[in-house]
Amino acid sequence: MTLADVIGKLEAAYPPATAESWDAVGLVCGDPGGEVRKVLFAVDPVAVVADEAIAWGADLIVTHHPLYLRGTTTVAATTPKGRLVHTLIKHDIALYTAHTNADVANPGVSDALARAVGLTGDLVPLRPLPDDPWRGLGRIGALPYPMTLGDFAEQAAGGLPKTSWGIRVAGDLTRRVSRVAVSGGAGDSLLGTARAAGLDVFLTADLRHHPASEFMEADGPALIDAAHWATEWPWLDSAASILRATGVNVETRVSATVTDAWTRGY
Repeated sequence: MTLADVIGKLEAAYPPATAESWDAVGLVCGDPGGEVRKVLFAVDPVAVVADEAIAWGADLIVTHHPLYLRGTTTVAATTPKGRLVHTLIKHDIALYTAHTNADVANPGVSDALARAVGLTGDLVPLRPLPDDPWRGLGRIGALPYPMTLGDFAEQAAGGLPKTSWGIRVAGDLTRRVSRVAVSGGAGDSLLGTARAAGLDVFLTADLRHHPASEFMEADGPALIDAAHWATEWPWLDSAASILRATGVNVETRVSATVTDAWTRGY
């Protein structure tokens, strides 16, 4: 398969046109006509992921986070990102990104997160796209049966990959919960939507003190704050399954390398 063939399959599921205007998605480096035999999926385009790709013999890395989200005038090897580009090109490894276009896809990042923490049945977007009610940010779903917030928090922690600080919970741990919304990655911008959605719990990442405090003071749903990397990692297998399901003749691998920025909690 050529790199262009693989990209075509990914972009059918994650159309670049659905990415936010500020985002940087698509092919970062690589020859579209080049042959692809092995594809490594990872959250972050960082040096340890490149090392894993080299050791495995990957021809393509697909990441969720962009390498260059802001403009740059150099890829000199004097910077970490420049060194990464040099490393990838030296080893003939392409890099492709699906970011906010994967966030709003159906299924997308939040669908995978919802299943990982135990939501069942149909999932609907927390904030649907104006022109497509089945695509959008976040997902609302239900637990198979009501349980306490404490039990759900333990279930969610068990369903997500381990990080140095796990998850944080805001709310009465004895409260019974069943209707849950999740959003992979930073979810501050969805707090108002979550409050209005009649939820019991909102699980996301990167919640800041003041928005979370105000949310809880206003009798919002319980909050569960997980590591950003952990909330997006479940999507990797979903993205890899697209290539497997469409008969693309490549070998896929999901990186288990923890690239969360925080390496230890005390």
